[in-house]
Amino acid sequence: MREFIIKFLGKIVSTKRFQNIGYLPRWIIFAIDVFIVLMACAITQVIVLSLNVKLYLTINPYLQYGFVVFVNAISFIFFSTYSGIIRHSTFIDGVKLLVATTASYLGLMVFNYSYQFFLNDRLFLSTGLFITYLISFLLLFLFRILVKNVFETYLHVADTNQLTRVVIYGADANAISVANALKTEKPARFNVIAFVNKFKKDKTNKSILNLPIINQTRGIHVILKSVNAEALIIAEKSLTKEETVQLVEECLDYNFKVFTVPLITDWEDQNQISNQLKNFAIEDLLERKPIVLDNNKISTQIKGKNVMITGGAGSIGSEIVRQLMSFNPYKIIILDQAESPLHSLNLEISAESTDIKIQTVLADIKDYNALEMVFEKFKPDFVYHAAAYKHVPLMEENPAQAIFTNVVGTKNLADLSKKYLVEKFVMISTDKAVNPSSVMGASKRIAEKYVQSLNYHLVSSNEKNATKFITTRFGNVLGSNGSIVPLFTKQIQEGGPITITHPDIIRYFMTIPEACQLVLEAGAMGNGGEIYIFDMGEPVKIIDLAKKMIRLAGFKPDKDIYIKIIGLRPGEKLFEELLNDTSKTLPTHNVKIMIAQDRNCDFEEVKESILELISITKKSSSLEVVAQMKRIVPEFKSMNSEYQTLDID
Repeated sequence: MREFIIKFLGKIVSTKRFQNIGYLPRWIIFAIDVFIVLMACAITQVIVLSLNVKLYLTINPYLQYGFVVFVNAISFIFFSTYSGIIRHSTFIDGVKLLVATTASYLGLMVFNYSYQFFLNDRLFLSTGLFITYLISFLLLFLFRILVKNVFETYLHVADTNQLTRVVIYGADANAISVANALKTEKPARFNVIAFVNKFKKDKTNKSILNLPIINQTRGIHVILKSVNAEALIIAEKSLTKEETVQLVEECLDYNFKVFTVPLITDWEDQNQISNQLKNFAIEDLLERKPIVLDNNKISTQIKGKNVMITGGAGSIGSEIVRQLMSFNPYKIIILDQAESPLHSLNLEISAESTDIKIQTVLADIKDYNALEMVFEKFKPDFVYHAAAYKHVPLMEENPAQAIFTNVVGTKNLADLSKKYLVEKFVMISTDKAVNPSSVMGASKRIAEKYVQSLNYHLVSSNEKNATKFITTRFGNVLGSNGSIVPLFTKQIQEGGPITITHPDIIRYFMTIPEACQLVLEAGAMGNGGEIYIFDMGEPVKIIDLAKKMIRLAGFKPDKDIYIKIIGLRPGEKLFEELLNDTSKTLPTHNVKIMIAQDRNCDFEEVKESILELISITKKSSSLEVVAQMKRIVPEFKSMNSEYQTLDID
């Protein structure tokens, strides 16, 4: 019955005339208050007349209560009880009413006893004045409470039709704080309708804030459907990552929005809880176990050393810089040719209070002379080489630039590292270098061959203090510059469509922090000549990734945001490999890192073939450049490209 009344009143007040009602003028509030006092007088008269006692004579009741109303009206004016907005009444307004009615009562009592003292007669019954005082205060106070509740409760019922109906996952103090904050937030965005308790053994029916606590004995999507919810807010902090991912995946599969919220102690603004609610990022849904690093080994090698990162302003390079800060190197040399990103990173890192020296260098790895001045001046002990051109279709159209940056740039850095006795040179490669189908992948494979063969040559020559050259190879990095996640995010923000090259295309993915952690670990454990490959987890279908991102943004795939298949791009293949057909792997102490066993190449042969490639690149056509690349990397077979003609025997 109660729910029916609330819904009925909700429908009434949801009409425009109630939703758009303005504030009443002060004179109307004053008139209502005077009328309420008049009603109190009438009620008092009824009560007094019903008393079975003999009353002393007073003046005419109409004169009595007319005088009472007049005195109260003067008191209302003096204390401005009518000046507040009734629907926003506060404790102060209640105090003002109490003071005004009490002042009226005391004034009338003083006047009554003075009249009796001087004229030996009474105007009012003292009991009647007290009853009028009590009833008038209660009616005035209840009037304001009633109006406030109508606007805050029943108009809120109408407003909740525009709010997102949410269930809070959790029933602890943090969850209660979230619910309280959402209830009092102005303007409101969410209507909390229930809590979910993850502990299934609790069979008792309980409630918090007049909201039911539902024990999770069924799938979360079943619970959300049963209460007609639209979204889930995860406030339970005892959940493991696996449990959280499972909840999010289930919500997305059934088109429910899902949010997370930090602990109340971490809220940036206690008054705007909606600002604390965050959508899950696609990176959060990678089902991976935490990476355990050998921090002692990394720190032992890095502490107090000069470390240079090429491509240091890029997504991978900048994250390596951030992570290196915790290992206390003496100096970090950040080298990049991109001026604005380099400047931004410098501002970010310099803002941290640390004794580590930061040196930003604006230089191009293709320029050997400029690089040599850097090596000569800063004498790096470690080099992390992340600078590269990596966009497959772009390099397919510009193979010369792929050679100059990915091959010549790597050769310059490797040669200078050898010359200036760098301890370790860590090259960041890609899974596209395995059985390459694109110019970009082949250029990275040529760079791999050069640093590997150089390391083998140094070991064979028994050179003292020789640089150890290490290669790390991994797949796509979520959120990196130019990757599909920023692209999909932009396309979703623009209303779609999301463009995918093929419905069956599959890729391996890692997060930026994951990839950089493993780069540091591999660099620390490497003895030179290894190609480290990383455990990339399970491959992901790009179309599934797109659908998850659409759902995470609160939309429905192929309804709100469409997915468009545009066909494979030049050089692109359906899936990537981390090993070629002839390679095997060896385990390391870190289960996420393996060593690819690859055959050693003769350094002089590799060097001569690369010098010839550079010569061809400077004076010949793209077709001849790619032909030479295929001679260096026999497994390079072009796909969806004009260079496929070179693969015909």
